[in-house]
Amino acid sequence: MATPRAVKIPRTRSTPATSPASDSPVPPAATPSSPTERRENTGGSQRVVRLTVLFVVVLASMYAGFLLYDRTAPGGTSPAADNGVLLFSGVFALFAVVGVVYTLTAAPRAVVIGSDRVTVVGRWGRRRKFPPIDRMVVRVVRRYPEGFLAAVPVELVEVSGEDAPVRSYLVSAGLFDGAAGSRGSAD
Repeated sequence: MATPRAVKIPRTRSTPATSPASDSPVPPAATPSSPTERRENTGGSQRVVRLTVLFVVVLASMYAGFLLYDRTAPGGTSPAADNGVLLFSGVFALFAVVGVVYTLTAAPRAVVIGSDRVTVVGRWGRRRKFPPIDRMVVRVVRRYPEGFLAAVPVELVEVSGEDAPVRSYLVSAGLFDGAAGSRGSAD
């Protein structure tokens, strides 16, 4: 049996901590020379999460009411498979999952604005590409004021551009600032 041999791992020398680059208060990703800017959709995300919670609470209370009614109605002591409670539970679960996915999909996580294109990062990680911000068309369909569902104003917008289909997003007000083709507003 061979004896284990030490393996030497080459390491690169790091710059000393007193270098001018490390003393800078601005992190390298936020320097003005960065080719991209990432704008987080905090207001839109907050609104859809709270709407989703509200949807699930209302749906669950309706489900609990129907189950309570089933147990107290004549014949409510019969097995769940015989009186349709299992089917009803499956329909409830299906409605809950589809409703949650549908509601959360409306608000993207962020918008990445580059010099050659705008990328909308969807809720589930899907990236949709649009032309540069100065060649995009953004139309505000509806504005929602700040309140219980979101701490900041939120807008439902339609975004389009050359060779890009129209997409609807629920975003923080001003997330697409800089779009030269902005038009219309609905209240």
